[in-house]
Amino acid sequence: MKAVIDTNVFVSAFLSPFGRPAGVLRLVLSGRVQALYDVRILSEYRDVLFRPKFHFKKENIDFLLAQIQLEGQFTVAEPLPEPLKDPSEEMFLEVAVSGGADFLVTGNLKHFPPRKYRGVHLLDPAAFMAQLQKQA
Repeated sequence: MKAVIDTNVFVSAFLSPFGRPAGVLRLVLSGRVQALYDVRILSEYRDVLFRPKFHFKKENIDFLLAQIQLEGQFTVAEPLPEPLKDPSEEMFLEVAVSGGADFLVTGNLKHFPPRKYRGVHLLDPAAFMAQLQKQA
């Protein structure tokens, strides 16, 4: 299963290791979910997760980023035909659509089109985990 994971999901996962975002993180680390990414997304992950205000362990972030690059799918994304309300979120949807992702998982659904966009299901971490349980 392919998914693009918004940065806020990983931030939440590191802040609360027993919440739904942490479940998404574990699925990525286990290889059950293949994370799609491009240079912009990796750069944002790195920039945000290494912010001093979070105090995340460097080795945990390095492991996540290495795992995404090793097991994920690098994607060359085409621009969206119409802009999003928040242009900083466009890269996630561009990669999801261009890479043929099944899901885009984000804690900021309000910045994206409702539910489904060009074959990509847009879900928050709780809905994503519930969807996976239904498929199991």
